[in-house]
Amino acid sequence: MTPAALDWSVENCTIARAMEILGERWTLVVLREVFNGIRRFDDMRVRTGIPRQVLTNRLAVLVERGVLRREPYQEPGSRVRHEYRLTEMGLALWPVLVAVLGWGDRYLAGPEGSPLRVAHRDCDAEVRVELRCAEGHEVTEPRDVLPRPGPGARRRTP
Repeated sequence: MTPAALDWSVENCTIARAMEILGERWTLVVLREVFNGIRRFDDMRVRTGIPRQVLTNRLAVLVERGVLRREPYQEPGSRVRHEYRLTEMGLALWPVLVAVLGWGDRYLAGPEGSPLRVAHRDCDAEVRVELRCAEGHEVTEPRDVLPRPGPGARRRTP
């Protein structure tokens, strides 16, 4: 028996489209920095060790694709430079970063634990990502989820 997914095209897959933007090695590191308030190129480069040209290219793609926007600033006596701010699209990636952090903490943290903690501003409780269906049920096991064709699905043509 062949999987039902083989009946459907993946040419317009939104996971693939998202990974065109997010799939490069340094992208989530850049987004981590911006979420942590590091918005200036030189600060990002020094803090992360990302090569200058790689960082330039990553920021350009994130701006071009609408994840970040450039804001001009000028230090006294210096030329105008830009810092990078999250757009609405970029802010919507926060749960993705929290999920990646949780996965990394679970499987990749050193014996001393995670170097980063994310907490709710109002009560200081740990923030984590949980999956729930539209009816409010918590989904904890991958096998409890069934992939179904969505409204944009197209039948695969042989």
